[in-house]
Amino acid sequence: MLPGATEPQNLFAVRFFWLKIDSLIVIASYLLGSVPFGYITGKMHGMDIRQHGSGNIGATNVMRVLGKKPGYSVFAFDLLKGLAAVLLAKYIANHYWMSFTQSSEINHVIRHVTYPHLSLPEPVAAISAAVACILGHNFPVWLGFKGGKGMATSGGVVIGMIWPVAAASMAVWAVVFLTTRYVSVASLAAAVALPSSTMLFLLLGLIHGWPYFYFTLAACLLAVWRHRSNITRLMNGTEPRFEKKPKPEPQS
Repeated sequence: MLPGATEPQNLFAVRFFWLKIDSLIVIASYLLGSVPFGYITGKMHGMDIRQHGSGNIGATNVMRVLGKKPGYSVFAFDLLKGLAAVLLAKYIANHYWMSFTQSSEINHVIRHVTYPHLSLPEPVAAISAAVACILGHNFPVWLGFKGGKGMATSGGVVIGMIWPVAAASMAVWAVVFLTTRYVSVASLAAAVALPSSTMLFLLLGLIHGWPYFYFTLAACLLAVWRHRSNITRLMNGTEPRFEKKPKPEPQS
């Protein structure tokens, strides 16, 4: 900073700078999240995945209709787009700094001055990207705002923000799925584990930033709402399981 130069005192200017950067992050993250990999995979196999199975474009329906390999691919891409959105947001927050043209009191020199510490806070950028990316997946503009349920994408954004919470949630998903063979039950259990494990890790000091808890709580509620049809089928006993295929009997 120039000798005699002062930091910007206009709070509105700081907030407006944050708004511009955050708006860029939200738009980019929504568009990234709205890339419908399940729909694209279905088209690559000559079908509209929305007309088959549960009609969902998520990895679970793709796996049921097209098989494990396409389903795993959709899951991986949906997860990676969530991770990429958060990592990109963090990069933007850490590399786009507030700047002003200021004059110093010494010799009236006018120079361009940057203020790295006035950049958009990283948690704000990460959470904005996470919310926008999940909403993009759930309500993609390209498909009439009718998308998936956002579980894989939610996993990706949580990995990018607070990976210990993501690890705990994925462990819960795996245990519940292997026990029940219901993807929906495992997904709901993992959703509930998000805010629960976030609060636990915050209280233990393993992670920092209470806004992350509010985000995971909102993500949990959204996941439960998006699974309301599954909950109805579970209550009626009509929710399909992923059953293990029997091993072929050896030929004599």
